[in-house]
Amino acid sequence: MKKFLLFLLTVAGGFYAADHYGYYKFPFTGEQVVQTAQRTFGRGGRRNQQNVENIPVLTAAVRREDVPITFDAVGTVQALNTVVVRAQADGPLLELAFRDGQDVKKGDVLARLDARSAQAQYDQVTAKKAQDEATLANARADLARYNTLAASNFGSRQQADTQKSLVAQLEAQVRVDQAQIDSAKTALDNTTIIAPISGRTGLRAIDAGNIARASDANGIVSITQIKPIAAVFSLPQQQLRAVNAGIARGSMKVLALDPDNVTVSDTGQVEVIDNQVDPSTGTVKIKTSFPNDGQNLWPGQFINIRLFVDTLSQVAVVPTAAVQRGPKGPFVYVVSAENKAVMTPVVLTRQDERIAVIQSGVAPPARVVTTGFAQLQDGSNVKPAAADEIAPAPVAEAAPPPARGERPAGERPAGERRGPPAGAQGQGGRQAADGAAPGERRGGGGARQPGGPGQAAAQPPAAGATPPVTTQ
Repeated sequence: MKKFLLFLLTVAGGFYAADHYGYYKFPFTGEQVVQTAQRTFGRGGRRNQQNVENIPVLTAAVRREDVPITFDAVGTVQALNTVVVRAQADGPLLELAFRDGQDVKKGDVLARLDARSAQAQYDQVTAKKAQDEATLANARADLARYNTLAASNFGSRQQADTQKSLVAQLEAQVRVDQAQIDSAKTALDNTTIIAPISGRTGLRAIDAGNIARASDANGIVSITQIKPIAAVFSLPQQQLRAVNAGIARGSMKVLALDPDNVTVSDTGQVEVIDNQVDPSTGTVKIKTSFPNDGQNLWPGQFINIRLFVDTLSQVAVVPTAAVQRGPKGPFVYVVSAENKAVMTPVVLTRQDERIAVIQSGVAPPARVVTTGFAQLQDGSNVKPAAADEIAPAPVAEAAPPPARGERPAGERPAGERRGPPAGAQGQGGRQAADGAAPGERRGGGGARQPGGPGQAAAQPPAAGATPPVTTQ
């Protein structure tokens, strides 16, 4: 500090000499520089002690609360079920009974194909079954008569057995007819395409009037189930033990957060942990489910995941801003009863962007400094204030507009030139006081010399003397 003050005084003395002897004209004098230095650093060469006494700081109380242990990750939203609806039979597409992006329920009609061919096939096999059933009824009546004759020895036993075999054949034929009816009914039902799951439809891949084929890869439309919905994220293998322990205690809560990492989109739970760790990344996949009643989550979306693993009960916490780092580790400034800042080392358990959990070092009801560390040292006198004790700055009222014809305060009349401030003495004033005419400047020996731009010297320089350099 003394060296810096000596340097400042030396520079001020040089300015004063240059100004006094006319080498250069400064807008301020050397005395003004010295006075400014004395006002800033004090006449004794030190800063005024009043500037460092009672340093204003903001404080916060050490408190006890339950702190959840969480793991943060980035996950991908996935639909629980996704179905591509395709036609099961080939035929003209007569009708589309849905809109793109419509929410549908399981069993709702989505489209209808031309059913005339399937209806004709169904009617044909139904009639064939009726014909075979009539033949079977006649064969059963004949079998009853043959059995009666055979029992009374009026008929052949062989004829009765042959009729019994015919009845069995006709019964089998009726069952074949019923199977054909079922097949035709299935083909007929396939002409009406219904939703296999509940969800939201995407963009249709075919329009009404085209020929829908069962072999089409894109199908008719896709349906995605978004309520409920799933999300998959990865955690480092070092955190796997804590996650398994949390699942053993019960269901684990999961938050889906917006990009600001504050707004909660939905709350869900862990469904399953993958059965192996990815050896290439050293992470394990975890699948969660969310109700998604507000439809804030969408398949394929990236979201921030916060997994609640455990809770630390009634631990000492301070704001993260209060924790400082030093060569010996983290520490805080504790405000004593005498309003002195006491540097106190602490041991941290966990720390995030909001709070820090203190294992040892401080405990309630101590107060720690959170703002005002610029001039703070161990043992400094402080003027503590809590964050809620700071009053908002007063709002200055706007000045009323001037009346018509009046000139606002501080405005000069038109045509008036701005002059030097009262009491100020510019370079021209100092020249006039020294007796120098305008346009002249003083040399090192005090002789007046013409110094106006573009003016030649009145007399040539003496022999052997160096001519003066004129700066344009």
